[in-house]
Formats: sequence, C-alpha cells, structure tokens
Amino acid sequence: MSVLCYNKGCGQRFDPENNPDDGCTYHPGIPVFHDALKGWSCCKRRTTDFSDFLSIVGCTKGPHNKEKPPEPVKPDVTTSGEKKEADNQKKFNEYIISAPKPQEAINRPSADEPMVRMQHKVSASLKQALEKLKLSENVEETKEEDSDEIKIGTSCKNGGCTKSFEGPVSDSDVCSYHSGVPIFHEGMKYWSCCKRKTSDFNTFLSQEGCTKGTHLWRKKDEGKKVVPCRFDWHQTGSQVIISIYAKNALPEISYVDANSTTLNIHVVFEGEKEFEQKISLWGVIDVSRSVVNMMAAKIEVAMKKSEAMSWARLDLPPPVAPPKEKESQKEEADSEDEDE
Repeated sequence: MSVLCYNKGCGQRFDPENNPDDGCTYHPGIPVFHDALKGWSCCKRRTTDFSDFLSIVGCTKGPHNKEKPPEPVKPDVTTSGEKKEADNQKKFNEYIISAPKPQEAINRPSADEPMVRMQHKVSASLKQALEKLKLSENVEETKEEDSDEIKIGTSCKNGGCTKSFEGPVSDSDVCSYHSGVPIFHEGMKYWSCCKRKTSDFNTFLSQEGCTKGTHLWRKKDEGKKVVPCRFDWHQTGSQVIISIYAKNALPEISYVDANSTTLNIHVVFEGEKEFEQKISLWGVIDVSRSVVNMMAAKIEVAMKKSEAMSWARLDLPPPVAPPKEKESQKEEADSEDEDE
C-alpha cells in the first residue's frame, strides 16, 4: 500500500517496502517569504509567484518519509505578564465577535451603487523597475516564442498539484488542485476555495486539491495568463489595508474599482500575468478617501473606514438560504395526517 511522503517539496506517494536512499527529492530547509520573494532556506532560487514556489524542485536526495510532522503546540501561559497579554487578547476577540454584523446595519449602502475608479499612486521604485524591464522585454519575448515544447519534468502549474510532465501520457491523468488562491493571515495558512486552515506550512503544502480537472503545463492560456496571487490584509482604527504581492505591476492597465461595499481588483504584473478578485466588503468604506499605492514588490489598497469600528473579517459571507427540509417534512406529515 502506498503512503504519502511528508518531506518538504515532495508530496508524492511511495511504497514503504521499496524506499531507496535516493528515491525522494526534497527541501531540508524551511520556506522563506521576504519582500514578496518566496524560496527555501536550503537553496538560492527565489520567485514572486506562489505556484512557481510550490513547483521548485528539491535540492537534496534521500529516502521518502512517512512520518507526519506534529502540529506546533502553543506554550501554556505561566507568567503573570503572559496571562495579562492573553486576557487582553481574549477581550479583543470578544470585542470583535460582539461587533454588529454588517448585514444587520440599518444604513449599509446598496451593493448596486455605481463603481468608481480608485485613485492610485505610483512609487519611484516601481517606475525605475519598469524602465529596466523595457530594456530586456524584446529579448525575453523572442525566447518564449522559440520554445513551445513542454519539457519532461515540467511541474503542473495548478495550485496544490505535485505532478510533473512525463510525456503525452500525463495529459490523460486527472489533476487534483486548488482553484482558489493561497491566503496567509494571522499565522494561519489555507486556500480560499476550501478554507482548511492550518498553522503548519508542511500541512498546508500537503493538502490535497479540492477540484478535479486537467493539468496545466503552460501558464499561457489563449494568450492570457490569469494567475493566483498571494494577498493579505490588516486593519487600523481608521483603515483597512489589502496587500497584493504582485511584482512590477503596470499602472496604465491595473486598477481597482470600488463603491462603499464592493471592490473589483484587476492587476497586470510581470509582463502578461493577470490577477482579478471581487470582494464584497464586511464593512463600509469612503472611496473618495481611499487610495491604491503601487510599489515595485506589491500593491497596497488602503481603504478609509466610514465608521471607526473593528472589522470581524475582510469579506462579507454570502447570505445563507433558509433550510427547506423541515418545511417539506412538515408538509409530508400534514398530508399523511389528512390521509389517515
């Protein structure tokens, strides 16, 4: 029976009775995220794209490992200082939970309000980076046009898939992947499509995809590269800030349209990569006092809160439809009583 290998960067299944010393290619180090660059501490390769990071081939060979790493355990509160900090955090969490639900707010504006293009500011670092890219743009385009063949060993570009191209037979394999985007928030890691949260990065990488489909060997898709992009958010008393880790975004064709309760994000970065996201906001913002700050390594959408209150989350959950099972069961019971 095959078992899952828990070595970082592997994720393959193997036979424990046939486990050679060089059967696994993995990363012995830890993941490193710094200034929008992603990589492993054990090797030097870095990338800004999360799907590229997941497909970085391991730098070390060894046997497969069937031992699942334990979840990190938080230490018990022992000192008075730590207890006070924990009590403060508990009070803060209670305040968040007790905050009024936005759908219950009387004056919440309609989501059908006209959308307005949010003003944006371009940093000097982004302007300099784009000027440098223009010098080598033509050379890179020529190289891409000359190489259309899929090489053996090419990793699938779908998020969460660990398969590699082994020839035409690989096209018939079913791809298990994540259709959403990776989200890292307050120490938790999960995919937006299935939201299986974990604090351990190895467990996050080994999560099996929640969607079935075909492998994606090339990022080009009919001339358009719509890719996932890591983003995070945090808040202050007066603002909510979304950080989109898209490197070298193009200011001329990137934009954020918004009204008081909705965002439409469209970012073109690193040439032809596109990222799109629509968010129904938990709270209400003042669009006229909000701004998009475009930098070389990321984009920050700084939204001014209409009311100085803490948001429980970034997005507004969709309304839950009332259950119909009880109603149908009641109708069936009533009809049975009438028959009797």
